[in-house]
Amino acid sequence: MGWLKNMVMKMLRINPAPENRIITITEPLSYQTNVLRNRLWYRGDASELDQFYKQTAVDAVSRSRFWAAVPSAELSIRKIHSGLPAMIADKLSDIVIADMDGIELQTEAVKLQWDEIAEDNCFPELLGSAITDTLVVGDGAFKLTVDTAVTPYPIIEFYSGDQVEYKRQRGRLQEVIFYTDYRQRDKDYRLVETFGRGYIRYQLLDAYGKEVSLATVPETAELADTAYNGDWIMAVPLMFFSSPKWKGRGKSIYDGGKADSFDALDEVVSQWMDAIRDGRVQKYIPEDLIPRNPETGALMRPNPFDNRFIKIGSTLAEDAKSQISMVQPQILYQAFVESYASALDMCLQGIVSPATLGIDLKKTDNAEAQREKEKATLYTRGKIIERLNEVIPQVVATALMVLDTLNGRAVGSYEPSVKFGEYASPSFDAVVETVGKARTFGVMSLERAVEEMYGDTWTDEEKAAEVARLKEEQGGGIDEPAINRDKPPSEDDPPEDDE
Repeated sequence: MGWLKNMVMKMLRINPAPENRIITITEPLSYQTNVLRNRLWYRGDASELDQFYKQTAVDAVSRSRFWAAVPSAELSIRKIHSGLPAMIADKLSDIVIADMDGIELQTEAVKLQWDEIAEDNCFPELLGSAITDTLVVGDGAFKLTVDTAVTPYPIIEFYSGDQVEYKRQRGRLQEVIFYTDYRQRDKDYRLVETFGRGYIRYQLLDAYGKEVSLATVPETAELADTAYNGDWIMAVPLMFFSSPKWKGRGKSIYDGGKADSFDALDEVVSQWMDAIRDGRVQKYIPEDLIPRNPETGALMRPNPFDNRFIKIGSTLAEDAKSQISMVQPQILYQAFVESYASALDMCLQGIVSPATLGIDLKKTDNAEAQREKEKATLYTRGKIIERLNEVIPQVVATALMVLDTLNGRAVGSYEPSVKFGEYASPSFDAVVETVGKARTFGVMSLERAVEEMYGDTWTDEEKAAEVARLKEEQGGGIDEPAINRDKPPSEDDPPEDDE
């Protein structure tokens, strides 16, 4: 058979693929337009989505989407938005903020300073809004500034990714640039704030990108370039996922095909509702039996929501009867339910579990089964918390350093830390059962058992008091006898006193 193989190889000529072939791909959306699309998905207004997709349908794929569909003349398409994108982002943000136990600092005095800054800036609400914006847009940055006319504490603000740019050198952050738009006397201006290591610079640009005086806009008239001591930036970027399309920028949870999944889900929901509307009872009424206007005698026009009917001509046959016929088409509810479930799964895959949003959570499931359904949410939450464990301490430390600079003190060295609780943790009954078994088998101490049962919900003093009370109840308040000998007794030992 070897000669046959060699003959086939000689007869088969394979030409290698050319290496100089150029393939041109045009991106349908720029970064700013992509951010606008994600914001519209979060806003959840069906009219805005319809306008956006019709205006950005520049290729065959874009024109084939549900939200870009254009109805025929004198017809309309009922388009319904599910609201799922906003629910996903808001729920993830709420889960993370609710589990944040607190921020720890070295001393009580420093902790008191941060508490005053956090209260002045409403930091928990600001952080929740920042998490939501970052999930929707992809990235953003905290900006720390000083305005003694407003507050004696540093001002913490969050700018979304469409208002921020980053300058890096060999992967190291060098500058964070913030953009703020103003309108003065029917003209548009943009304030460019460059936050670098030890300096802040301001520029005001007009609509043509030309630099103008800061006094042109009243809000920027008092701004001036600032320098301060230290190799640190009064800004902290925030990004959970990296974008594969734009280097150095973040990835939204709506990117990577999720926008198309939301489009498909809205199409299923809209088609379902149209089928229900079209599946209403149809009344075929002879013309002579159609209701008439009591004042003019004209035939009444049907209304799709109350007296819907279809006119049919009267027949002159001998045995004909003028009667009203009622017909109702069959609606395949099960097919729509399955389509809805499949589209919903595509929207939630890799981001959040349906049980987190209260979807398809059967009442017969036990606590362990419910926790298994939360695994996708746990993975996403873990990724968010992993990044927040780095960003929040940076924001706290930067705010304290800004306060030192504002008060004319030497900038201190701060090492804050943040603690997050557990999500979807076992119920108290399950914890009691597990800890009780461990105590029964003698593999867990009483102190550890109390710690496992109450954790961060009790203070150290409360847990110590509980341990003492349990020891007193279980042991009657008598400590176990101790043998104060290091070796067995011998004949040379002096006699012990009986007393």
